[in-house]
Amino acid sequence: MPARIYQRPKNAMQSGKARIADWLLEFAPAEAKRPDPLMGWAGSGDTQQQVVLKFASEADALAYAEKYGIEVHVTPSPVHRLKIQSYADNFR
Repeated sequence: MPARIYQRPKNAMQSGKARIADWLLEFAPAEAKRPDPLMGWAGSGDTQQQVVLKFASEADALAYAEKYGIEVHVTPSPVHRLKIQSYADNFR
């Protein structure tokens, strides 16, 4: 079952850097979601979709995937660029 390894992006409402250093291994869905006939909620019988594993580094996540024979796709983390400007720049 394929999986992807990525770093969680920073939330737009978040000012701190908590939980963005972790690397996550998340399994791809094996089957499509379908609506429940009674309630209309979306769901599937795939329980691997609920599993998200956290690792301290990308190397740890890759080692885990290799140990258990999981096919992975690594999504590189985006480059963080700061836009430095002063308050006076608002009035130019």
